[in-house]
Amino acid sequence: MLKRGIDILVAGAALLILSPVLILVMILVYLDSGGPIFFVQRRVGADDQEFDMYKFRTMVVGTPNVATDKLTNSAMYVTGVGQYLRKYSMDELPQLWNILSGDMSIVGPRPALYNQYTLREMRKQHNISSMRPGLTGWAQINGRDNIGLEEKVKLDLYYFKNLSTRFDLYIIVRTAMSVVCDPSK
Repeated sequence: MLKRGIDILVAGAALLILSPVLILVMILVYLDSGGPIFFVQRRVGADDQEFDMYKFRTMVVGTPNVATDKLTNSAMYVTGVGQYLRKYSMDELPQLWNILSGDMSIVGPRPALYNQYTLREMRKQHNISSMRPGLTGWAQINGRDNIGLEEKVKLDLYYFKNLSTRFDLYIIVRTAMSVVCDPSK
């Protein structure tokens, strides 16, 4: 209950404070490549329920809707503005709306794609799927997409077993530091 209250408070305040930046990004995405401003993708939330997750669109219209690491030469699909949005993780900001609506939390396991059946099953086996997925998480700051599924689930399980407000704050600070201090990703 406390975690959900903090999620609502922080996401609401962030949307309000960042609204000028969000509007500017929306304009830049449209001017850069036309088409839709948002990229909507089916993801898996708490209790293995699917939902629509929002991001700013960073790839050209018509890019195959698969995990980026599954694309051959994914860089060729990224738009000019998209490069900067990804570099500073600003493409993730629309997920603040997913947090407000209750589909996500600020901190939790990153939501799996609807078709990542192996990851979904592994999370179910450890009850990790009972949690709301997060904008950031323990696995995110410990390897992101550079780790295998087993390691990701191991890190998600560690988070699940050690869940606390203090741990969430630590993950948020580490996430912010990685975005500000190491935007080379």
